Formats: sequence, C-alpha cells, structure tokens
Amino acid sequence: MPSHRFTFSGPLTGRLRVPGDKSISHRSIMFGALAIGETRVTGLLEGEDVMATTAAMRAMGARIEKSGETWHIHGVGVGGLLQPDAPLDMGNSGTSTRLLMGLIASHGITAQFTGDASLSKRPMGRVITPLSQMGANFDASEGGTLPLTMHGALPAVPITYRLPVASAQVKSAVLLAGLNTPGITTVIEPVPTRDHSERMLRGFGAELKVEEVDGERVIRIHGDAELKPQDVVVPGDPSSAAFFIVAALITEGSDLVIENVGLNQTRAGLIEVLRAMGGQIEELDRREVGGEPVADLRVKHSALTGIDVDPEVAPSMIDEFPVLFVAAALAKGTTTTSGLDELRVKESDRLSAMADALTLAGARVEERGDGLVIHGSGGDPLPGTSGVPVTTHLDHRIAMAMAVAGNASRKGVEVDDTSPIQTSFPNFMHLLAKAAA
Repeated sequence: MPSHRFTFSGPLTGRLRVPGDKSISHRSIMFGALAIGETRVTGLLEGEDVMATTAAMRAMGARIEKSGETWHIHGVGVGGLLQPDAPLDMGNSGTSTRLLMGLIASHGITAQFTGDASLSKRPMGRVITPLSQMGANFDASEGGTLPLTMHGALPAVPITYRLPVASAQVKSAVLLAGLNTPGITTVIEPVPTRDHSERMLRGFGAELKVEEVDGERVIRIHGDAELKPQDVVVPGDPSSAAFFIVAALITEGSDLVIENVGLNQTRAGLIEVLRAMGGQIEELDRREVGGEPVADLRVKHSALTGIDVDPEVAPSMIDEFPVLFVAAALAKGTTTTSGLDELRVKESDRLSAMADALTLAGARVEERGDGLVIHGSGGDPLPGTSGVPVTTHLDHRIAMAMAVAGNASRKGVEVDDTSPIQTSFPNFMHLLAKAAA
C-alpha cells in the first residue's frame, strides 16, 4: 500500500489537461460494441474502471484494439452479444457493473459478475428490481451484492419505471436493456441526473425521446434498435478537473488553465457552487464536441466564503462533494450540506470518511445524517496531519481530495494508500506536481 505525504509545493500555474470523461468513456466502448461496423474513440480514459468495461465487451464478442491515440471498436450489433466464457471481473467499477447488467438483461445469455472488496459491498438491488421486471433472473449474494449471476431474458418485456432514487446508472441500465427489447421502454426521472446515455444513444442512432411532463423527465427508447458506428472525441472529465479547480482556488498565487473540460449541465454543479462561494472560474472558448458542451477553464486563487449548498444541486455534482468539503474547510465562515444520503453508498461512506480525514488534517467538521457542516479556516492553511495518515477506504476520490488539502496545509497531509487513484486518474500525482512546480 503506497502511502504518500502531500505537502505545499507552490501555486498552480500554466495549462493542463485532465483525462477523458469516465461516464462518456464507458458508454463509448459499450455503444461501439453494440454498433455494426467500426467506432473510433479518441481521448478515452484509460483507468482501471474503463478497462474493466473494455475487457467485458471483448469477452462478449466485440473486437477492441488501440493504435496510436485511437481506440478501434468493431461491434457485434444489438442482440449479438455472446455468452462470456468466464466471470466478468468489474474491479472497483460500479458504472461498469450496473450498465452491463442492463445491457445483458435483454440478451439470452448468462453472465457472472465479480468485483473487488469495495465493489462487492455496493448495492445492486436498485438495478436488479427494474431488470427483474423486464424478465431477467438473478442469483445474487445476500443484500443484492456481488458476486452475482444474471440470466438475461429473450425477449425481454418493456416496462415503465419511475426511478425511486436519483441515479444515472439505474436509468442507463433500464435504457440499455430497452435497446434489445421489442416495444417502448420508459424511464421516469423525478430529479434530472447526468444525461450522457441519452445524448450518446441518440448520437449512435437509437430512437430515444425525452419530454418534460409535470416537472419530471420522461425518457422513451424504442427497442430492436440498430446502432451506427461513430467517431467519438471524449471531453475532459469534470469530476477529475474538480480537484485542480479547487486546488487552484485555495492555493495562493494560483492562475491555472484546465483545457477541454466537459460542461454538461447535469455534471457542472460544482462550478456553480464554487462561484457562489466567490471562486473565480472563467470559461474560455466554449464549444460543442460530439453533442457535449466543452470549454477551457481559467481558475485563479480566490477568497472563498461558506454557503448553504442547495440539496437540489447534489445529483449534478455527487462525485465532487469530497473535494468541495476541502474548499469549504479553507473558506471563511460555515458551509452546510444536506440531502447527501447517496454519498454513504459510494466506493466508501464518503460523508464519514471525509469528516474523519478533514478532522485529522485540522479542520472543524460536524457530521450529520445526510451531510457535513464545515467551519472554514478563513483562508489560513490547514495544520495538516502528524503521525497518523488519513484513511482513504480504497476510495480514489477521498485520496485525491486529501491530496488537494495537503497542498493547502502547513505540515502536509499523509494519505494511507494512493493506489486507488489508478481507477479514475492514473496521472493525477504527476499533473499536481507539474502544475505546482
């Protein structure tokens, strides 16, 4: 377990580019594998999670290879997935697991899903429920967790499903099952979540309609779809950019440009919240790439002020809360967050993990059932950790958030294990060192 002490190494300046968006990377591999012909993808995030998706699609018949900077995917067509010979190892990736369960649900094949210790604790029941209604069968571990075996249904039955919890992964699982299901599959979303699946399915040629009805999003997909191969350029991941946005805001003297960041409105909540706290974040050269809005972000050191974060914004920044808590710890005044129950079932319980980690680094934090209350330092560096490292619970976002905190501390912050960072942001430590050099 490689522990590491992150210390102040200077203001963040210059230009950098974060890895490709994880959500779009997963989907480009999956949808390319379901199209007939060759899909080409550039800017793919090559972290362990996306590689788990790639291995699974290969195991079910797609031909996927990389040459130079481009990934070439030769798909099998919707309905053409083959029975995998061995269990599909999902590693730490909840996205791979839930989306692939959806994909397989309407194919007449059986697949076994396994994962690491962290993934094996995460709830899959939220996907099992709607997919069972469509006709798939499951032999899951107690509590609906991995390892599990699923038997797809052919033909599956179209359903209308109202999401009980705001989850893009559950929505996507049902829509992907609908691709190979005769008739129209409908998902009703009371709270909008990231819409990459809808945008990209349309881009690949699926017949998909989104309507607003009584303040809810109603998404309908026509089954027996035929997907057409695409050229996909993956924008930079806003969840990865988040660490550098916060690091520049809280580190004196910083003036940093982060290039090619995806600014899909269902993902950009953190930028709104940081601006409300006084953060200077400027969008340069706003443009559209593959149906997704993109810009270069110029971020300067700013005096932040604590706010009450509106729980309505939570779905559009659910993965960014760990690093927002770091920004709050260095703001002036108190930041209150609520409505964050979902953070308790991520790679770790991110509320208690971040409360413990920030307290250890010298911040003043109160943990509540559904959020944290953070009393900021008024811009003064955090004291840092001494003797006892922060426990990351094998969670990449806890590790990176506390690395950012270390850069804004007096003594530095020691993190118990940096290896989980590989799942989403393999060159994070290199980029942080380079920006601060």
